[in-house]
Amino acid sequence: MAGNELLWVDDALAAFFLQIQGSGQIVLPDGETVMVGYADQNGYPYQAIGHVLVAQGALRADSVNMASIMAWARAHPAQVPDVLAQNPSYVFFCLLPGGQPLGAMGLPLTAGYSIAIDPRVLPLGAPVWLETTEPGSSKPLQRLMLAQDTGGAIHGNVRADVFWGMGDQAASLAGNMQQSGRLWVLLPKTISDPDSLWQDVH
Repeated sequence: MAGNELLWVDDALAAFFLQIQGSGQIVLPDGETVMVGYADQNGYPYQAIGHVLVAQGALRADSVNMASIMAWARAHPAQVPDVLAQNPSYVFFCLLPGGQPLGAMGLPLTAGYSIAIDPRVLPLGAPVWLETTEPGSSKPLQRLMLAQDTGGAIHGNVRADVFWGMGDQAASLAGNMQQSGRLWVLLPKTISDPDSLWQDVH
């Protein structure tokens, strides 16, 4: 509804990627930065515009990432609105006065150690051992993570999104993270029925 806008941004593609990330910083004209975080979603399914560009022949399937999509957008600005319109999902934001991105549990995320998961499959708050490789690399990435967030594009058993933090380097890591990997959920031995931990979200 008109009058409920938080902020206006001058880059529709950046706003799109902000919706994918779920939180981020917006730089105001005076240089002040404002942190926004996920508040709600319009209920429509997410359509990856990378898939749209591949279907149109604009990008190759093996080269789709944030950088290649942004490069295509800079080269074809007039086509960007039509491509973005192929995604009916829309994320709404709220201001985060503390200046830190919050996960689905309402707690600050830790760069490189917080992951977003499908809560129908993995319980929020669980420690998860991740074995994969670093973004765009074959260098092993093996560490203990915490399942602290969710996402509209995250569905399935072995699907997780790593929170890499804020800034250009973090954006580059996130944009290149398309790695295969394995996940182990760590639970106390005393839990006789692990499925009961997340039955309420099925």
